[in-house]
Amino acid sequence: MTTAADLHTLTGAYATHALGEAERHAFEQHLSQCPACEQEVREFTSTLARLGAAEAVVPPHEMKARVLAGIGTVRQLAPVSSEPDQDGAGRRPGRLARQWPKLALAASVAVAATLGGLAYQQHDRAEQAMAEAAALQQQQARFSSLLTAPDARTSTGTAGGGVGTVVWSETLGQAGFLASGLPTLPPDKAYEIWFNDAGTMRPAGLLPGPDGSLLLAGGIQGAAGIGVTVEPAGGSAHPTGSPMMLLDFT
Repeated sequence: MTTAADLHTLTGAYATHALGEAERHAFEQHLSQCPACEQEVREFTSTLARLGAAEAVVPPHEMKARVLAGIGTVRQLAPVSSEPDQDGAGRRPGRLARQWPKLALAASVAVAATLGGLAYQQHDRAEQAMAEAAALQQQQARFSSLLTAPDARTSTGTAGGGVGTVVWSETLGQAGFLASGLPTLPPDKAYEIWFNDAGTMRPAGLLPGPDGSLLLAGGIQGAAGIGVTVEPAGGSAHPTGSPMMLLDFT
């Protein structure tokens, strides 16, 4: 049974639609009377929206032409019949069998959205593409666990017209960073994230671009927050300039 104290820890799970019907109903009743949880849900929802936009992949234009060209030659799945089967027993197809066409379609759409732009142009590098996709999937799963941690918190700042959000959990000892709309850098530069250890900057990873997410390398380890600097493309052992963004773990 979910207690009143437990309800305060469900903000991340609610924002990611990870609650069962009973818990969701109980939390929504609590949400209408708890401004603090309402604020956290808004922050998580905003962060998830930016995460989705940053990781979205636009299918290549050639994919549409391939789909249209294959309409006349690719055999469609036969409709599932509700009539008795051939052995006369009158058994209906199992639930999985009835839902298989929908499941297959959903899986195809998900794979195309995630891997289409990468695998389409790199047939000769399929193994590398699969490895990259697996690594991305693993990071997204860990990012999802971070977002749904009971003590997950967020802090957001702006720089150069872009937005940066740090998500952290003391329990997990983990933090992640999400960027949206930061200025595009020249090829020899990159955004580097740092843990702020009482004024000493500890490298935590390089952003993949002006839009994207990064699970920060290394644990929080008592850091006061994070900073973002512009560094050479390969990164630096120490910041070479002043942080363009500082976000505190408060």
